[in-house]
Amino acid sequence: MTWALIDDAARAAIEPDFAALPLEASSQAAIEAATALGAEHCDVRTSRQRTRSASAHDGHPLGVGADVVTGLGVRVLVDGVWGFAAGDRVDPDSARRTAEQAVAMARVAAPAAVERVTLADEPVHAGRAWANPLVEDPFAVSDREVLDLLVGRSQRLLASPHVQHVEAGIVAFRDVVHYADSTGTSTLQQRTRVTGTWQAFHVGAAGFDDMSTCAPPAARGWEYLTGADGQWAWDDELAQLPEWLAEKATAPSIEPGRYDLVLDPTNLWLTIHESVGHATELDRALGYEANYAGTSFATPDQLGTLRYGTPLMHVTGDRVAPFGLASIGFDDEGVAAQQWDLVRDGILVGYQLDRRMAAEHGFGRSNGCAFADAAIHVPMQRMPNVSLQPDPGGQDLEGLLAGVEDGLYIVGDKSWSIDMQRYNFQFTGQRFFRIRSGRLAGQVRDVAYQSSTPAFWGSLRALGGPSTYLLGGALNCGKAQPGQVAPVSHGCPVAVFEGINVLNTQREAQA
Repeated sequence: MTWALIDDAARAAIEPDFAALPLEASSQAAIEAATALGAEHCDVRTSRQRTRSASAHDGHPLGVGADVVTGLGVRVLVDGVWGFAAGDRVDPDSARRTAEQAVAMARVAAPAAVERVTLADEPVHAGRAWANPLVEDPFAVSDREVLDLLVGRSQRLLASPHVQHVEAGIVAFRDVVHYADSTGTSTLQQRTRVTGTWQAFHVGAAGFDDMSTCAPPAARGWEYLTGADGQWAWDDELAQLPEWLAEKATAPSIEPGRYDLVLDPTNLWLTIHESVGHATELDRALGYEANYAGTSFATPDQLGTLRYGTPLMHVTGDRVAPFGLASIGFDDEGVAAQQWDLVRDGILVGYQLDRRMAAEHGFGRSNGCAFADAAIHVPMQRMPNVSLQPDPGGQDLEGLLAGVEDGLYIVGDKSWSIDMQRYNFQFTGQRFFRIRSGRLAGQVRDVAYQSSTPAFWGSLRALGGPSTYLLGGALNCGKAQPGQVAPVSHGCPVAVFEGINVLNTQREAQA
């Protein structure tokens, strides 16, 4: 299946009732009104966010839900000062009034502005369309089929004597966005994403333990959740989950100390997200998010010199990865999607940019990282897909394990903690397997690994080959005030880290 639908093919896939709205007429009315009132720049986003969710508890359906939000937002620059306004009506008259309000907001804000905004140039992209293709639309599947999948898999888990409770959930998301600006760019785009989780609980004399499926969310359709596309081995994982959970319940508690870690992509993606993804957001590194989301140790004065990790470390940012949660044709400032280096040969070489930051800080062109999660919110710099590239000649999992004398193999993500500079952190996981003399030697429990970002990536000893690469990620990366959420993927191979500090979480909790 072709990953991206472009122009005519994309227009045919986009929700017909959204495409039938007076998108172009409303956008042009807003742009003309703002320009007539003195705006040097105007952009208009008409967007629809659609959500569908379902959940089950202990094999019994809890219900299904659906939500649709449609609106139009207008952003303007007046004498270098931003103004923004939004509404829930999509028609030329309403768009015109919204533009007038945005210009008025810019004039109200002007006395408090401490700097004037300029935008990096971007070629005009007129009349473009983009969509991710689906084998089966998750919004067209019947409620009965959704609940049958939730309940059926839950009952399979509950059939095991090792599983006493199961929580299960499925969610589908869709963004449809029409963008137009005063340079002549206009785009129409649709992204659909799905996720599903089954969490099993074991209750015993010593308390309870839990373990979840590790399938990442993906920019795919219903076929991903059923396993029909072969992308995730749902049946295999569900079959093994009760035994893994039972083994965990009786596993020995980890002895704290330093271990070599073999991190599965289902675990490592989150460490990448927190220690590299957020740290290379330029607005954060410049201090713009200091009062809420924090700053970054990877400051611009270190660009090109900061030793982020070993020379094996090659991290890219992109908006083009096939089936990536942040992949798109054009960002929310009309910038074409692209790929670039953030860390190359272990050195910090790039940041995530929007048009304002690219112009103000000498980067020339934005790399397309502007995003707003709804029409009522202003686009801002948000994380793209941020991925650790595999070693082209790297080994498979078995080969990597064979090179570890004393260590841990960690699968799946769970809790985490990181400081406001993205420097000191702690992560746990779903399953922890002891490695002795190059072989797995059963599970242990109560594991958390702890390090600082440069020390952790500086301990990177080996990367798996392309066969070990997996695109993980999250649908709910949070940032900003008012808060916005963004979907983002993180690809990575299996990786080996040498001499990482491992805590015993049970002992730490009792200390």
